[in-house]
Amino acid sequence: MVCTKCEKKLAKVICPDKWKDGARNTTVGTSSTSGRKLGENKLLSKKRATAKFNPYATSKCKTCKSNVHQEGAIYCQGCAYKQGQCALCGVAILDTSKYKMSAK
Repeated sequence: MVCTKCEKKLAKVICPDKWKDGARNTTVGTSSTSGRKLGENKLLSKKRATAKFNPYATSKCKTCKSNVHQEGAIYCQGCAYKQGQCALCGVAILDTSKYKMSAK
């Protein structure tokens, strides 16, 4: 479960946007503010060393201490759903007090 604020962070994809005026990653230029370069491979030229969804994650879930497979996440998806919280920032999304779950 991810809140609407964190959902915007996950909306960026590697492939370029459809060509139109004002598209986020289709402008051509040499400076860092003007967009991507022509013929640039976005996967190889990433500034971060880790991928968006890292299968060999080093971060652990706060609750169950299992590996978290999403970069920047605090909770795994199972614990986030059980607690009704956002997996990335920990904000309460759902009221799970009336849910019948085995963990509560």
